[in-house]
Amino acid sequence: MINVSETAKVKLAQLMSEDGFTIDKDYVRVGVKSGGCSGLSYELNFDDSTTDTDKIFEANDVRIVVDKKSFLYLVGTTLEYSGGLNGKGFVFNNPNAQRTCGCGESFSL
Repeated sequence: MINVSETAKVKLAQLMSEDGFTIDKDYVRVGVKSGGCSGLSYELNFDDSTTDTDKIFEANDVRIVVDKKSFLYLVGTTLEYSGGLNGKGFVFNNPNAQRTCGCGESFSL
């Protein structure tokens, strides 16, 4: 399962609305792909559909979709949002990551 903080939920709702999606009907698609300075990087998109191989669940009233392969890397992760003067945007706090890069956008196991 992936958790979503309250600040991330508020920002996701805003961004989804700007892109023509709604937080109560559509999905936040979270994934992992090869790349980044630590080997794997996070993906975050909006989607209005799912596939047969997706894992679907809800966290803090946000509907999350993750492909099965990415799910193995993301179990227990919390999606947070950091704003303000030194804010980074969305941050993945992943307990499975053994090493992360300085910007927090990639990791390795």
